[in-house]
Amino acid sequence: MNRFNKAARYFSLLSMILLISHSVKAESPPPPSSISNPFVVIMLIIIGILALAIGILANVVMGAAMVQAEKEKEAAAKSKPSSATTAAVLIGLLLLTVPGLAQEKAAGTAAVAANLTDGISTTAFYMIAGVIFVELMVILVLLYNLRLILNIERRRKAVVQAAVTAAEHKPRISWWDRFNKFKPIEQEVDIDLGHDYDGIRELDNRLPPWWLYGFYACILFAFIYLWRYHVAHSAPLSGEEYQIAMQEAAIQKEAYLKKAASNIDETNVKFMGGAGNLAAGKNIFETICSACHGKAGQGVVGPNLTDDYWLHGGSINDIFKTIKYGYPEKGMKSWKDDYSPTQIADLASYILTLHGTNPPGAKAPQGTLYTPQAAAPAPGGDSTSKTSDSANKRTPL
Repeated sequence: MNRFNKAARYFSLLSMILLISHSVKAESPPPPSSISNPFVVIMLIIIGILALAIGILANVVMGAAMVQAEKEKEAAAKSKPSSATTAAVLIGLLLLTVPGLAQEKAAGTAAVAANLTDGISTTAFYMIAGVIFVELMVILVLLYNLRLILNIERRRKAVVQAAVTAAEHKPRISWWDRFNKFKPIEQEVDIDLGHDYDGIRELDNRLPPWWLYGFYACILFAFIYLWRYHVAHSAPLSGEEYQIAMQEAAIQKEAYLKKAASNIDETNVKFMGGAGNLAAGKNIFETICSACHGKAGQGVVGPNLTDDYWLHGGSINDIFKTIKYGYPEKGMKSWKDDYSPTQIADLASYILTLHGTNPPGAKAPQGTLYTPQAAAPAPGGDSTSKTSDSANKRTPL
């Protein structure tokens, strides 16, 4: 670069010397020479000034290129062609200038005055205009190259500043990313496998530790499960556990039914004639039945319970069944979910004691005539096995 810089300076100096020497030699020709024309002198001075400007600009461009080359080799490589271009243009300028001056000298020594235009030959005029134009183009090229070099330097400084800013404001890595050993985005190029699927890059990421440890734990659990349930048989399988649970449930259910007397149903219910049973049945009757059947069983909305007519049978079994399952289509709900079988048996037994009481305001008979084999015991009457058997033997007609 230093040698190239010196050569450019030499070319610029040589150009100025040639121009000055030409102007000096141009005074010696006879009066017909165009060098004595003031316009030609001014143009030669302008050519010299432009050549000097070209030399200075070339110096500046090459100096900036050298500075850029020291900071960035790639930028220096790009700047060399520009300097070379400048030198080539300078050489071309010299080559164009010398023949032009020679032609101008030859024209000045010619004796023919017909080719002169206001004292200047056509060839000399166009040559001078061409030299000025070329010099202006060279200056523009040098200015453009200088601008490119300055832009490169500006971008380099911006990149350096951005790197410094990023280093100062480096994002904090969370404990979760550190635990999973995630790679930051800046280091993804190190784990890129080079596979790109519609813009989705494949990275060789390490599996997260929690996933690996969970996988290892599953493998260990599988070996323990296989040994315990299928090799050593030290614990029952799920099907065996179900059978054991069902057996235990059946035993518990049977024990509960024995204790709670909940095994009473419409097939085996007996007349509960004890004072406590009838009192409990009366309490339930007045709570849930009196609204439809009246407090004395005379019938209000529902049928009369004291006469010999029954819609669904008048035996203890029929009454128990009616209370337990109900007849929703006739307005009689099921009470099996509200009362236990023992409570329903007490209620059915109390209803049987209402037969034949003939309360005032009794409702007209409804249903089918039912004739019991023996009359039901009166309220508060003694409960005997004979009475209980006769109540159980009542069958509907």
